[in-house]
Amino acid sequence: MESQRNILLIALLLVSFLIWQQWQTDKAPQPETAQSTQTSAGEETFIPEADQAGGEIPTGEAPVAASRRLVTISSDSLRLTVDTQGGDIVRAELLEHDRDLNSDEKFVLLSNSPNFVHVAQSGLIGRDGPDGRAEGRPVYQVEQASYQLADGQDSLTVPMTFTNEQGVVFTKTFTLKRNEHVVEVGYRIDNQSAEPVQTQLYGQLKQSENDPDAKGSGMLMAAAYRGPAYSSSDTRYSKYDFKKVREANLNQTTEGGWVSMLQHYFVSAWIPAQDQQNQLYTVALSNQGQAIIGFKAPLVTVAPGSEQSLSARLWLGPKLQDEMAEVAPNLDLTVDYGWLWFIAQPLFKLLQLLQSFAVNWGLAIILTTFVVRGLMYPLTKAQYTSMAKMRMLQPKLVALRERYGDDRQKMSQGMMELYKKEKVNPLGGCLPILVQMPIFIALYWVLMESVELRHAPFFLWINDLSVRDPYFVLPILMGASMFVIQKMSPTTVTDPMQQKVMQFMPIIFTFFFLWFPAGLTLYWLVSNVVTIVQQWFIFRQLEKKGLHGKATS
Repeated sequence: MESQRNILLIALLLVSFLIWQQWQTDKAPQPETAQSTQTSAGEETFIPEADQAGGEIPTGEAPVAASRRLVTISSDSLRLTVDTQGGDIVRAELLEHDRDLNSDEKFVLLSNSPNFVHVAQSGLIGRDGPDGRAEGRPVYQVEQASYQLADGQDSLTVPMTFTNEQGVVFTKTFTLKRNEHVVEVGYRIDNQSAEPVQTQLYGQLKQSENDPDAKGSGMLMAAAYRGPAYSSSDTRYSKYDFKKVREANLNQTTEGGWVSMLQHYFVSAWIPAQDQQNQLYTVALSNQGQAIIGFKAPLVTVAPGSEQSLSARLWLGPKLQDEMAEVAPNLDLTVDYGWLWFIAQPLFKLLQLLQSFAVNWGLAIILTTFVVRGLMYPLTKAQYTSMAKMRMLQPKLVALRERYGDDRQKMSQGMMELYKKEKVNPLGGCLPILVQMPIFIALYWVLMESVELRHAPFFLWINDLSVRDPYFVLPILMGASMFVIQKMSPTTVTDPMQQKVMQFMPIIFTFFFLWFPAGLTLYWLVSNVVTIVQQWFIFRQLEKKGLHGKATS
């Protein structure tokens, strides 16, 4: 087996797969207009139907109250803008994350702009729910237009009240805590009327399917998923993309669970009470190019002269695995490492551990490379030993070809006997690269999905490891290191055309890596440097045993 050629071909197939994956994302068709739930343009909001008979909620035009206004609620982590009509969060800024590198503007997770909508809605529906009234959603009364978490204050609670015609007082509260990305959204129903009050809590996320302001991710950047996802008692984590929403609405009852809208590095998620049966649903608003994913809690009845409290939590923030795991079961799975998650998760834990010592994420990547290559050293040694033995067998293989000519069956039998006699494994040169490829893909997703590396600097000109090297220094060095490895490696390729193709491989890979994240290119460069050192050491040992001749290019 011509090991070196196959190794490079395997690697080339990997990179080609990543290119194809991104092309599929970039060329995906835009959402089609389909028959769906109708809503009016502008300020109207979809309200799900209640679960009891006779409690249908209109989903058409929602009147806009002239008395509505916007209220700002800020903590050290979040700045929320709440619409007093319905109490929806129509804007959320993440104060610990800049919109762009070195930008004065903060990252906006939720917004309600003309071009793009991503809002967190909640309310009370049902026979007596204020959000199910034909005259429109309630306008809550609030004392101030702005609230700020003060120094030394651990939490901030903002109440908003609405009283219906029967005298029932509905108080909606927003609670923000220091150093947290969770918003506690609660309702207190004070029924001072003479009749019982039936109502049902819901929470939903509405988002435009197409984001016209999204920046191009580049030909080789990760095709990061954006869209709905959910968790239930039967499914720990499942994407339910916009296409699925258009084709068939999700309708699932589960104990606990959560619903979310995902995007690169960040997530918004409604987390209802985990000890109750919740209904998870989606709705397509194709006439507006929007989709909704939400939950409905069980129907509750509040007796006359009594109170009832309902609540849900809303995560608004980056994909921080440790924190999300504490907020809700499986919420940390929104950090999606794909089918190689079982490799990616330990790699991320290793990166985290090493970064805690090295401080710098770039140094952590280098140390991780040393660890990975160190663990793979026995395979690397076997690879080059096999390659050297295969090279020594070339004269005997040539003799077999001359003896059997075009008789492939006898040729194959002769080769197998020769390999067995000489104790050579023809696949030995490919095994290490086959092991390394999954590690490469897993680390690719770690670097693309881990928000900790967003805007993380390395040194000098590398001020963001999650994007490409702006001056292409790392890709060029990586290509040079591949060239050195190629010159050092023994090869069995004798065909002049194949030799020329092999010589161009470092150039081809350099071109591909021009657009890879700097962190990934750094890993590959350091891995190549370690390979050069290991290869030099292994070949010296083989020379002493008489197994390694002069390398040819």
